[in-house]
Amino acid sequence: MKNKAVFIFLLALVVAALLSPWASPNPDGLEKTAEDLGFSEAAVEIMSAPIPDYIFPGIENERLATAAAGIVGTLLTFAVVLGIGKLVSGGRIK
Repeated sequence: MKNKAVFIFLLALVVAALLSPWASPNPDGLEKTAEDLGFSEAAVEIMSAPIPDYIFPGIENERLATAAAGIVGTLLTFAVVLGIGKLVSGGRIK
């Protein structure tokens, strides 16, 4: 089971690194609707995004910055899921 989990984790990292640079540059549905209805300018930012627009800050190459954002997002997602799994199972995850 542990080998399977490691394989899935590594596969997710590879997919994030290789495919995220080709993600759509267009706004998502909510952003597009706000633009179409003319109230996107009225939005108030309550906190700044750690990885704005899915581009890792400080990396000049946009494809590399997007790949880095995908990798970091994948790592954070796996960490959160693992943490929740440990809490729910009472720490019995092997």
